[in-house]
Amino acid sequence: MRPVNLIPPEERAGARKPMRGGPLAYIIVGALAAAVIGVAALAVTSNQISDSKAEIATLEEERTTVEARANALNAYTQFHSIQEQRTATIASLADSRFDWQRVMHELSLVLPSNVWLTTLSGTVRPGVAINGGASSSLRGAIPGPALELNGCASSQDAVAGFIQALKEIDGVTRVGVQSSALPAGGAGESEGGSSSCQTRNFIAQFQMVVAFDAAPISSETGESSEAVPAPTETVPASSEETAGG
Repeated sequence: MRPVNLIPPEERAGARKPMRGGPLAYIIVGALAAAVIGVAALAVTSNQISDSKAEIATLEEERTTVEARANALNAYTQFHSIQEQRTATIASLADSRFDWQRVMHELSLVLPSNVWLTTLSGTVRPGVAINGGASSSLRGAIPGPALELNGCASSQDAVAGFIQALKEIDGVTRVGVQSSALPAGGAGESEGGSSSCQTRNFIAQFQMVVAFDAAPISSETGESSEAVPAPTETVPASSEETAGG
């Protein structure tokens, strides 16, 4: 007779228990796990987006504050820029404007007693026309400020001494002599027959140009017309004073 096991299969010890739900249970568990992971990932992403938006809002507020502060200080920046421009303009004008007052003062100090001027003109550049002023062909060779002097001296030696005295003026770089001659005809008349400062036959009449080559030249149109007007004709020394000189 063969033995028969009356214990149900699912309760038998050591035997493989059959699956009650089959693979469906595992599929459901996996789906639930995936859903939990997705929800967690979505929550983390949402938190990151919220943090980023909060940071952007903070940066926007800071930018607005900085722009408002910059706009408030913009007036000071413009004022500083205008101040620098005006300072540069004033410095440029000061450097380019020739100090005629100083030159005239120094000329009066070095002018000898045996030399007198009939015409005197000063221009910052050649080509500036002055009514009644001295005119010399040497002026065109000097691009910067220069003095044009016409006058007489008690002798040729006095003319040479006057040239050396002119070099003592601050800023003078060279002195050009257009002419220096004793009267060819009678005293008191020039070769053209016009009135002259040569009242004696030993008086030398000269034309010369004093150059200031180191002086800056302004590019402005108004500066180029600056000139020292020619003075009225100087009365020469008397005969006794000229002979004594």
